[in-house]
Amino acid sequence: MNYQSEALTASDVIDKRGTPWGGIDAEAVVRMRLQNRFRSGLDIAKYTAKIMREDMAAYDADPAAYTQSLGCWHGFIGQQKLIAIKKHFGTTKRKYLYLSGWMVAALRSDFGPLPDQSMHEKTSVPALIEELYTFLKQADARELGLLFHDLDHARDSGNAVEAQRLMHAIDNHETHVVPIIADIDAGFGNAEATYLLAKKMIEAGACALQIENQVSDEKQCGHQDGKVTVPHEDFLAKIRACRYAFLEMGVDDGIIVSRTDSLGAGLTKQIAFTREPGDVGDRYNSFLDCEEVTAETVANGDVVLVQGGKFTRPKRLPSNLYQFRSDTGEDRCVLDCITSLQNGADLLWIETEKPHIEQIAGMVDRIREVIPNAKLVYNNSPSFNWTLNFRQQVYDTWAASGREVAAYDRGRLMSADYDATDLAIEADEKIRTFQKEAAARAGIFHHLITLPTYHTAALSTDNLAKAYFGEEGMLGYVAGVQRKEIREGIACVKHQNMSGSDIGDDHKEYFAGEAALKAGGAHNTMNQFAA
Repeated sequence: MNYQSEALTASDVIDKRGTPWGGIDAEAVVRMRLQNRFRSGLDIAKYTAKIMREDMAAYDADPAAYTQSLGCWHGFIGQQKLIAIKKHFGTTKRKYLYLSGWMVAALRSDFGPLPDQSMHEKTSVPALIEELYTFLKQADARELGLLFHDLDHARDSGNAVEAQRLMHAIDNHETHVVPIIADIDAGFGNAEATYLLAKKMIEAGACALQIENQVSDEKQCGHQDGKVTVPHEDFLAKIRACRYAFLEMGVDDGIIVSRTDSLGAGLTKQIAFTREPGDVGDRYNSFLDCEEVTAETVANGDVVLVQGGKFTRPKRLPSNLYQFRSDTGEDRCVLDCITSLQNGADLLWIETEKPHIEQIAGMVDRIREVIPNAKLVYNNSPSFNWTLNFRQQVYDTWAASGREVAAYDRGRLMSADYDATDLAIEADEKIRTFQKEAAARAGIFHHLITLPTYHTAALSTDNLAKAYFGEEGMLGYVAGVQRKEIREGIACVKHQNMSGSDIGDDHKEYFAGEAALKAGGAHNTMNQFAA
């Protein structure tokens, strides 16, 4: 949108209305339009889906072009993240948001804090998507408002060169609105329930939906025990439901992230329906932990399968769940991923128990034998003890190569006693480069941390509470928070401006002219932060 041409267009519209519209300023109209670039969530979903598709193509051409996100549980957190990204890197390119069902359950449910078991209200997920984008759009409005004020000042001072620079900056303003990968859990019910929720999430602005192959009524956090998967046809129905929702809403480029929890899931609720040997249902059933039976050894209530021409009895627990063989997790993951991509999914998510590049790469290599451009979204999870995992990986590598490890106790490598050692330094370097190396070796297009802002909120609050309620008193806040905000250029140090006070003042002036009662006058204490 070109500022000057839009101003001329708005002026023509106003002039045609004559005297009754004489109090409407064309330039103010253009400013308000620029500050409201996205009129609906569907506008956002279409815009961000295009970005993701372009990023996926760029990654296919060069794995160094991987993308990243951090999980956010409140609109303000997402907003501050994007403001920080623009401040530090000058662009939001290849930086997304992640909406974690875990954090919705733990922090946004009307029931109060809940475990990640799909017990929270499904409506809280699209509500958070809408909230995140409301705050991101407000970040646009605030940043543009500051540019408008600078433009007015340049004009008033007769600085035509600066005014032209600012006009160019306004015309080329980069929005804070970025793709959100949104967690729809296991679909919150059957395929129809998945479809209905998917529509709400897309309407709120989601261009990418992440859905997992657990049973919706027994869903567990991916890093806890007791996970139960569903047969492929059940899961594929939900993938198709998500695709239908995207297409119905006109988001033809919508992205579906198919997540498999099979690596850590040892149970299934159903035996898959199969039509013929070797079909996907038969392959699913082939992973069941079965024992051969005869007519004499079959007991009352047993379920019996024919596998390879033999009668077999799958192991069934008192919960009526069936058990997989313990050595089948990776094979099941590979089959899940191939089947999902062959039936409409765009990206994969393999939930692992540790961050180990070669473990992930081993599965991706097998998937790519069938689908060469398969790529992953990967959870750089806070559920992993990253320090311990990588120190143990280095320890094992050293030991296998014959390097001396007698100075290290593998079981207590988390100890701060090792922080300055060569082993810990090498492990930290592997953590630092993990995303880059995994993108190149293991097909990871998108790296995310699911729950980072849950932990940062707790950590920063703990630090402030310790200082403020202790001997430091008010200095605990001033030195630990405000002084750092000022010196590090944290935008929300001017919290009135961040909350929209200046935008409101601009609108008051548009609406009432000189009669506007504005909050940003000489006695506003935020002026103390001008320097």
